[in-house]
Amino acid sequence: MKLTVVGGGSTYTPELVDGIGAGIDEIVLVDPDEQRLAVVGDFCRRLLEHRGSGTRLTTTADLEEGAEGAAAVLLQLRVGGQAARYRDETFPLEHGCVGQETTGAGGLAKALRTVPVVLDIADRVRAVAPDAWLVNFTNPVGIVTRALQLEGHRAVGLCNVAITVQRWIAGLLGWDWRSVELEHVGLNHLTWVRGVRIDGHEVLPDLLAERGPELAEHVGLPLALMRRLGVIPSYYLKYFYTHDEVVARERSQPPRASVVSDVERDLLKRYSDPSVNTKPDELMLRGGAHYSEAAVRLVRALTSDGPPETHVVNVRNGGTLDFLPDDAVIETNARVSSEGARPLPVRPLEPALSGLIAHVTAYEHLALDAAVRGGRDRVANALLAHPLIGRHHLAEELAEELVQLNAAFLPWAK
Repeated sequence: MKLTVVGGGSTYTPELVDGIGAGIDEIVLVDPDEQRLAVVGDFCRRLLEHRGSGTRLTTTADLEEGAEGAAAVLLQLRVGGQAARYRDETFPLEHGCVGQETTGAGGLAKALRTVPVVLDIADRVRAVAPDAWLVNFTNPVGIVTRALQLEGHRAVGLCNVAITVQRWIAGLLGWDWRSVELEHVGLNHLTWVRGVRIDGHEVLPDLLAERGPELAEHVGLPLALMRRLGVIPSYYLKYFYTHDEVVARERSQPPRASVVSDVERDLLKRYSDPSVNTKPDELMLRGGAHYSEAAVRLVRALTSDGPPETHVVNVRNGGTLDFLPDDAVIETNARVSSEGARPLPVRPLEPALSGLIAHVTAYEHLALDAAVRGGRDRVANALLAHPLIGRHHLAEELAEELVQLNAAFLPWAK
C-alpha cells in the first residue's frame, strides 16, 4: 500500500514515519520546500533502516507524482508557516481576545489561508488517485474536512485529542488502553468525554469523584465545573470556559509559535546529523502525541477489507446530532471501514453542550463561506457569530486587521 504525506517536510513527520508498522509498502513525502524535505526525508529513511523496516520512503516536490496510485493521502499543512501562526496567536490579544491558531480570530485566519490551498490539492490528488482516501490533520480540522466533503472528496478528519485522552486515562488508572473506551462527542477542538468504560463498565462518575483533581489539572479547568457537567472537557474548552484567564496568561507568555519555531530549528539540526537514526527527545516538545498511531490505524481501517473498527474522527453529521445540519462535520465515535466513516448513535446532549456546539457550528459554516468566497464582510460575519467574539465593534476591528495581516494569502484581498 502506498501512503502519501502532503506537508511531508514537517518536523513532525518522523513521528508519523516511526509509527508505521507492517502493511505500508511505500511512503511518499510531498513538500514544496525541497531543502527542508531533503533533511526530513533522509532522517526518516535512517529511522526506517534502523528499525529494519521494509517500507520504502521517497520524497518529491511534485504533488501529482507523489500522490499517483496512493491508497491514502495525509494532509498536514501549515500555510504561511510559523510566522503566520505567530500572527494568529498575537493580533487577537491586542483586542482582548484569545490568541489561538484553531479558534477565535486566529483560527479563522488560518481557515481563510488554508481552505483554498487544501481544495486545490484535493482536486489534483483526485485526478491521479481517484480512489484515495484523504485523511485530514490540517487545522482547523472540522472546517477543512467539511470543505473537502462538500466538494465530494473521500475525506475523514483526524485529531489526536481523543487518543491522547484515552491513553492518559488508561495510564492514570493503570489499565491497558485497549480496555478503555471513551464516549467522545462534539466538534473538533470542542469535545467532551461523556463516558469512560473499562471492559464495558461505566467508570466516569467514580473517576470524577476519586481522581478529579488530576483530571482537572490535565485539562486545565475547574474541577467543580467538570463535576457539575458530569464530563471531561477537552483542554481546548478552557478557551471558552475560562477565556479571560487564558487571555491574561497568554499576554504574559511567549506565543506557542515562538516555542515551536525554536523546537523546529533544533530538530532540523538533529535531523541533519547523519549519525542520528532514532527520534530525538526534542520531538516530544513538538506536539501531536499519538498522531502517528491514530493516523496509521485509521488508514488501515479505510483501506482494508476487514471488519469495521471504532475510531474517533471528524465525520459528516448525517442526522447524528439532530440540532445540526446534516452536512455539518462533528467529531465523535464512528465505525470505519473501506466504505468510509459512519458516526455511532449519540445519546441526547445536555443543553450546556448542545447550545455551544450549535453556536460554534454556525460560526464554522460562516467561516467556510468566507474562506471559499472571500470578502471582508463575510469575515466580519463569521467573527460576529463566534461565541468568543460576538460584538459588532470587536468583529469589525478584528476583521480589518485579520484581512490586512493575511492579504498575501488571500487573492480577493490584494
